[in-house]
Parts: sequence; C-alpha cells; structure tokens
Amino acid sequence: MKHTPLYLALFASSLLLSACDKTAKTDTTTVAAEAALDSKMAAVPAYTPAQFYATKSYMGNDINHKADALLVASDETGVFNLYKVSLDGKTWTPLTQSTTESMLPVGWFPQDDRVLYKADQGGNELHHVYVRELDGSVKDLTPGDKHKAEFVGWTDDNKFWLMTNERDPKFFDLYSYDSSNYQRTLVYQNNEGYDIGALSDNGRYVALSKERTNADNNLYLLDLQSTDKTPVHITPHQGNVSHGIYGFSRDNNQLIFGSDEKSEFSEAFAYNINEKAVQPYSKADWDIMYIGFSKDNKYKVEAVNADASTLISITELATGKALQLPELPAGDLRGVTFSDDSQYLSFYVNADNSPSNLFVWKLSETKAERLTQALDKAIDENVLVKSEVVRFPSFDDLAVPALLYKPKQASSTAKVPALIWIHGGPGGQSRTGYSPAIQHLVNQGYAVLAVNNRGSSGYGKTFFHLDDLKHGEHDLQDIVYGKKYLQSLDWVATDRIGVMGGSYGGYLTMAAMAFTDEFKVGINIFGVTNWVRTLESIPAWWESFRESLYAELGDPAKDGERLRRISPVFHGDKVKKPVLVVQGANDPRVLQVESDEMVAAIRAQNVPVEYVLFPDEGHGFMKKENRIKAQEAYLAFLQKYL
Repeated sequence: MKHTPLYLALFASSLLLSACDKTAKTDTTTVAAEAALDSKMAAVPAYTPAQFYATKSYMGNDINHKADALLVASDETGVFNLYKVSLDGKTWTPLTQSTTESMLPVGWFPQDDRVLYKADQGGNELHHVYVRELDGSVKDLTPGDKHKAEFVGWTDDNKFWLMTNERDPKFFDLYSYDSSNYQRTLVYQNNEGYDIGALSDNGRYVALSKERTNADNNLYLLDLQSTDKTPVHITPHQGNVSHGIYGFSRDNNQLIFGSDEKSEFSEAFAYNINEKAVQPYSKADWDIMYIGFSKDNKYKVEAVNADASTLISITELATGKALQLPELPAGDLRGVTFSDDSQYLSFYVNADNSPSNLFVWKLSETKAERLTQALDKAIDENVLVKSEVVRFPSFDDLAVPALLYKPKQASSTAKVPALIWIHGGPGGQSRTGYSPAIQHLVNQGYAVLAVNNRGSSGYGKTFFHLDDLKHGEHDLQDIVYGKKYLQSLDWVATDRIGVMGGSYGGYLTMAAMAFTDEFKVGINIFGVTNWVRTLESIPAWWESFRESLYAELGDPAKDGERLRRISPVFHGDKVKKPVLVVQGANDPRVLQVESDEMVAAIRAQNVPVEYVLFPDEGHGFMKKENRIKAQEAYLAFLQKYL
C-alpha cells in the first residue's frame, strides 16, 4: 500500500557475406512487409486526434435528495462544466457555462439542489470551493489568491466542512460551514502538519494521518468534543507500516482503515472508538482501494485493485449477501453511488475499448439504464483494442507487470513500431481502462506496452519500495527490459521502438534518452529533469509529506550529488535521438523552466527536439483543445522520426 498524495539496440552485423544476395533478400522482405502492413492498415479505419477527443468525458454522479437528478460534469464544451441530469438521462440542464476553467463537482446539498464544486485557475492546482445557488448565482466560499481549499464532508447537522491552507501555506486547517448563510467556524487549527483524512457523520471525530517515511505513517483520532483537541495515536506498531484512511462507519463508532502490517497488500481494519481496539475487517488477494457505505447504512461498497483492474463488491450489511448487479457491458465499475434511500444506484462502466458511460439502476428492477454514449459516433468501438496483462523478466529476473496493446493491423508479416508508455508517480500504476491517447496511437499502428516498473503501486509493498533511492537506475532497467520483451514479439518492428511518459514517466523517458542508447525517440510530457530543483521547489501544501518524498527520492541538501547524476538536464550532451517535450506553463509540480532547460540542452547538441508549451495548462491538460494539439504533436513527431 502506498500513501504518497517506458532498451536494447538491435544488433547489426557489419560483416556482409554474399552482399548482393543479402541485399536483394532484405529489400524483398522489406517491400513485402511494408505491402502487408499497408494492406492491413487499409482494413483498419484511422481516426484523428480530434475524433478521439470528441469522445465525451464525464465525472461525478451524485444523486440529489429527491432522487430525481444526478450532478455530472462533462467536457463536451471543451472544458468540464456541471449539469443537472434526470435519472433517465433524457434531460441535461447546464449549471455552469465556463469556457476557460474546468468546474469539478463535489455534490448536491443534502436538502435542496444547491451545488458545491471546485475549480482552479489555468491548472495551478489552487482550487477554491464554490456554491451554486438555486437561482444560478455563484459564491466563492474560499476567496483569496494564493491558497488551496478542499471539501472534507457533510455532517448530520447539515454543515459542510472544508480545509484550506490560507493561514499557513504548508498546513490545512479544518472549517465547518453553516449551510444556510455560509458562516464558517475554525474547528481545528492544524499546527502539526497532519493530513486530514475523514470526518464522522456526527461531526465529532476526524481521522488524521502523519507521514514518517514513504513506508511508514501513523493514524490519529481527533475528538472535537475533547477539551484540548489533541489527536490520539491509534496505530502503534513496530517497523515500517503503511496505513490509509477509508472512512467512518455510519454509526460513528468505528474508523475503517487500511494497513499492510500483516500482508504485502493493504487489508482493512476497524478501530472501535469506544473500546479503543482494532479488529480485522476485510482482506483480499490485492490492495483494498476503498470501503464506503450507503447513507442509510444498508450497503457496503468495497473496491480491490486486482492486477491493474478494479473489482467492486456491494454487500447488504444486514445479511452479508452480495448485491447481484444487472447485466452490464464488460468493464470496471467506477464511482458507485447510492441515493439516500438506497433505491437507486449510479455508476460508470469503463473498459480499455470503451470510455466511461453513466448508468442508473433502480434496485427493484432487473435492468440498468445507460444514460450516456461517450464514444464519438465516428469511431467504431470494434476497431479499438483491449489490453493484455503480461509480465516480463527484468535484469534481475524480477517479474515486471505491464499492459500490452496490440494494433489490429499487426502481424508477423506486418510488423509495427512500438512505444513503451511510463506512468507517473513515482508510485503510480498503469491500469486497465479507456485512454484516448493510447487508443489513438494504437489505432495509428503503434503498439503500446504500458510498463508498471518496480516502484509501482498495486503489486505489494516489497515491489513498491524496490526503487527507493534507486530512481533512474533499477526502474530504468525495467524499461530497458520492456524493450527486450517487445523485441521478442514477432509482430513488432524491433528497430522502431520509442518511449514516452508523463510526470515521473516523463523523467524516466528523458533518463532513457540521456543514459541509454536504446530508444529511437522519446516523448517527455511534463517530466522532471532536475531533481534538485524539483525537490527544493515542491508546492508548499506538500509539506506534510516532504520527508516521505525525501525518504523515497532523496534529500536535495544531503543527496545533491546523486540527484544531479540522475537528472537528465545536466546530461543533455548524452541525448542523441529525437525528443518531443510537452509542458504546461502553470505546472506547480514540474516547473516550466525544467522543460525549457532540457530543450535548450538538447538543441545545443544539434539533436532534433520539438517543444510544445501550453500557456493555460498545469500538470496535466484539462482543455480538450490542448489535448487534441498534444496528441497531434505526438503523432506528427512519431511519423517523422519513428
């Protein structure tokens, strides 16, 4: 369990025996292969980035108090806006009309159709929380220029609770808000740097966590009715144990949390508040991702991260019986949400070859209603591909998991170029599910291997910590051996393999281009290139896990030499192959200067480098127009150099 907030060169012999015959055979083979590939490509419709991103993305599916509408955000207009959606999906009433910033849903008020939502400015991650009144007017509940706010929860007295770092940029304080007039009360001044994890329904208890290292943390219970409001440590343990907060039981008597103390994976435990005792609650063969309860406490929802897919179970608490869902399309369930009376269930179904579509199920009926058609009508879903979970041995025989996307036009007689795709983090995971970026590249005839290198989450704590203080070294070798694996496939063009990734994946991409000669091209999407600067300039609100980051990546004050050694920006002279860099100017995590300097260092060597800079984006691209431009840049670059 984690708690922090894609090489081998093809051997080419210079010894040409029977040169004329060899050349003739090679040319014939090449022509035949290209003809076969062209034939297969013609059989697969090729779609543009604009068509893939015409597909609609949705988020949120909260059911209102009358159980007659959902709160949904859609990016159909180019950025995410909020809609009131009837339960049959026939009526979509716009609630916001933003043209610049995405409006991200929090939820309905519990007794009327006022709405809470949040938004930042140009991707700067300084989110504010807003209320949309019944008359359509909007109020910023957390006004100011340089702070960040997040929603914590509702309590039974109809108060909503927010946390902000306005007092001290490093720490988040907890406030309760009167839902009638929005007057707020400072409930807990967080001077010690705790992370606020959950709030009990009665408003009495707050679950807190505090990082020690990236492998070890503690959980605390804060009783707001106590005289001194001192958090009480509730997870004493020996050695390194990672804990995560799931939430409180509906009766306010238990805190449900995850722990890897007794397993490689996160198991669920219950802390009994009255008895001050911990009991096992639930376990699985993989990490338990979350546990939640319907508002009327009739059902429990549990999610497990099973080999990069999400398995959802819904249990009736009174009987212990599993709720049998109606027939649904293949895919993972996401965002499972009950109405207040548990008569309705809303959720999304998502698959590799099908973007998230919204469903509503009335539990008394046998069929769930599908409310959306997310995939653009121009795209035939049957043309899209499903990933295959594969594993390959790395340099030390470690089995490295990955998701393999094989283009439909690929075969042993029609070999295709390939890309290794590296997720962010460190500590992230490439998971099954729809990705327009991956599907577009595969549709264009590029194989994709999404590698979950050592240090990825989801495969046990030992695997997760294998890259600690070894970043850009052992995990980079996993990427090298991912290339070896691709070269073992008879449908891959072994001399046409590139690497790409975002954030930490962008770092490993640049590391692969600077420290190896294995990949023909690299696409660095807002990747770290100067670890010293990045670790010295982390956002102020990351203060609570600064030491955890240092334990995993290194302390710039103590480990500066090693951090410079693994930072590609100091080794631009070693980059010999074409690189594309894509960056958001407002990125608070990986500053624009990192990409500026990396591009300059490569250009100084007269190596082809292309640079796409979005002035209105941050760490990730929210605007559909920019996502299309980025995807067009990926394709043009790959068509030119790979």
